[in-house]
This record gives sequence, structure tokens and C-alpha cells, in this order.
Amino acid sequence: MDNRTNTIAGWTLAACGAALGLSIVGGMVFHGERPEKMGYAIEGVEAEGGAGGAAAEVPIASLLATADPAKGAEVFKKCAACHTINQGGANGVGPNLWGTLGEGVAQGKAGFAFSDALKSVGGNWDFDKMNAWLISPRKFANGTKMTFAGLGNAQDRANVILYINQQGSNLPLPAAPAAGAAPAAGAAPGKDGVAVTPASKAENGARGGTADIGNTGTPALGAPSVDPAAAVEGAKAGK
Repeated sequence: MDNRTNTIAGWTLAACGAALGLSIVGGMVFHGERPEKMGYAIEGVEAEGGAGGAAAEVPIASLLATADPAKGAEVFKKCAACHTINQGGANGVGPNLWGTLGEGVAQGKAGFAFSDALKSVGGNWDFDKMNAWLISPRKFANGTKMTFAGLGNAQDRANVILYINQQGSNLPLPAAPAAGAAPAAGAAPGKDGVAVTPASKAENGARGGTADIGNTGTPALGAPSVDPAAAVEGAKAGK
């Protein structure tokens, strides 16, 4: 009986040792790390590094000009579980959002209990602040009670911001930033990026220059060159 018990115990220990060894080897072969690229998008979940981690975020002012408030209303359905947006609507898990743009951050809203983190931001809700908030509430106000991870799609943010603006705020949209320094009014780009204005063209032509070159006083292609010294001698001889 003792031999049988010892044999069973030995096989049990051997099985446990084999299972432990396989577990260790399996852990070395199969990693449980997050993949570099997710196989499919999960709505409302921030990408690693934050929804606003893109190196070159498009200014929201550039997107608002072509934003669609109807599409923004569709995006807002993600917010409707916590927020109302109709005039006089009740606060819920989050505050009513009627007339939010232009209001003070974490102020009013029928006494809604805002977090200290959001109160510390200060200022008013403008388009840039709202965009930053929607990119990542936690990055905008570390410690906020807002649990939504953020909207990673910039055009979705522009659409929903325009929709929110139309609900009781109606602030004028910001001007889109210029792609680069524009030439003066009436100017056209000249050679090597030198602007050519109508006035410089006229002056250049009077000096024998070509209208296609921004530097005034440059002789036109094919025009005979004149030696200043020879011109002076010729003038003296003609007297």
C-alpha cells in the first residue's frame, strides 16, 4: 500500500512539475503585450499615448469651416447617455450643455458639481478648449470625473463642436489659419519667391527690366548692356 501511495505521489509531483515547466515555456514564447497596431478600432477607447498624440494635429479652426452640424448631432449621440443639450434640460451624470461655448469652464449649469480639476482650468469654453477637451478629457483636466476617453477623429470633433455651438451659443467661427505668409494685395510670386507688385513691374519696365523678375533694375533678356563710363564719354563728346 505504501509503495502504491508513493508511486501516486511521485506521478502527481511529476505532473505538477511538467505543468509548471510548460507554463514557463509558454510565457516565454507567447507574449501578452498590447500589439503595436490594433486589429480593429474600439469606439470611445483612446489609442496608446492618448487620442491627441498625433505629431501634427490639424487646427480645429481649419476644420470648422467645412464641418457638418448634422453629422455632429450623430456624434453627440455618444454623449447623450450623460448629457442633455436642450434649453432648460436637466443635468444628468454630466451637465446640460445648452449654451456651453462662451461660458466659463466649470461654472453655472444649475449648480452642477464640477470636479476641482476642471474648475482649476479657468477661462471660458472656446473652440480650442473644447477641441482639447474632446481629444482627451483626462489630459485637459487631470482628475476630471469625465470617464469618456475622447474622440480621436478630428473631423468628428469639428462636427460635434459646430453642433454644440448651434445649441444656444452661436459664437462666430474662428478664421482658419493661413497656410503661409501671403504676398501683399495685388502681388504675384516672382522669381525665387520675390513678390512682384504692379508698382514694381512698372518701375522695373521703366529701368529696362523684365516684368517676370522681382528684382528691379535687372536688364531684360536680350537687351544690350550699356557701359556707364562709355555713356558718360559719349555724352561729353556730343556737347
